[in-house]
Amino acid sequence: MTDTRLDVLCIGNAIVDIIADCDDAFLEAEGLTKGMMRLIDAEEATRLYDHMGPAMEISGGSAGNTAAGVAALGGKAGFIGQVAPDQLGEFYRHDLTAQGVEFTTPAADLGVPTARSMVLVTPDAHRTMNTFLGAAQLLPPAALDEAQIEGAAVLYLEGYLWDPETPRYAMVKAIDIARRAGRKVAFTLSDTFCIDRHRDGFNELLDNGRIDILFANEAEIRMLAGAEDFDVAVAMVQNKVETLVVTRSELGAIAVRDGARAAVAAEPVDKVVDTTGAGDLFAAGFLYGYTNGRSLEQSLRIGAIAAAEVISHYGARPEADLKALVAARLG
Repeated sequence: MTDTRLDVLCIGNAIVDIIADCDDAFLEAEGLTKGMMRLIDAEEATRLYDHMGPAMEISGGSAGNTAAGVAALGGKAGFIGQVAPDQLGEFYRHDLTAQGVEFTTPAADLGVPTARSMVLVTPDAHRTMNTFLGAAQLLPPAALDEAQIEGAAVLYLEGYLWDPETPRYAMVKAIDIARRAGRKVAFTLSDTFCIDRHRDGFNELLDNGRIDILFANEAEIRMLAGAEDFDVAVAMVQNKVETLVVTRSELGAIAVRDGARAAVAAEPVDKVVDTTGAGDLFAAGFLYGYTNGRSLEQSLRIGAIAAAEVISHYGARPEADLKALVAARLG
């Protein structure tokens, strides 16, 4: 990519992940369904935090994880998201920028605190997420830095942020800016509940040629297409975008570009510890490969390597040297 300052600029929810171990009995006592994500209010966030065991804090959110992954791979990454001028907001900014991500969106006192997600991880590596969106869901169009968007080879948007109305306007404006500048726009469907609520809106984006690169998992692509069969769903969507990328957990991933299809197996993992961030890091790896001229298959491999690393430990940020892992396995 030429004439760009950033490889990937991500827009999404600025959420501090608070991660703790728990057992199935704790989930049952709290009335939680294992593996699900629910939205909660500030009062419930405080109550649940008081009941949790020892925890660690990480600057999270889907797009933030992807930005951190791109930076860890050696790419130039930026992030746009809303935090409040509070302790968690300061922590989020410091933690993300310390990982090499450009995050210049100013904090704003919007009457709600910085978002946080209580992530409960059971011994079988399933994570149950309890998310208070706080300031993150109030990202206004005015917070966008147009020059930052124009200077990024790829603008990457998370479907989670499409749900609230205010940031949806910001994302539409960002797409307009990126397209006028001749940049690529990538979009991740994020979750089946996002598709359930916004299937028509997502399909309108695709049908109108507003998205160049679409990320989905197997369940999401089926729901978006309204088809039970995986191959049928892929066939229904692939011609709407320049590049379609679909992850399939232990079955690996596929990508389709201009009718050409590539597939890779999942990278081996000694033990799956925590699946938080697997899709986010896969997207980071693929986009790093894409913006650095790698082939479709190589970009998928980098995504698989990054995802395998992040599920081998707690948290959605890489702990091993991703650049070294990719060099060792791909050269």
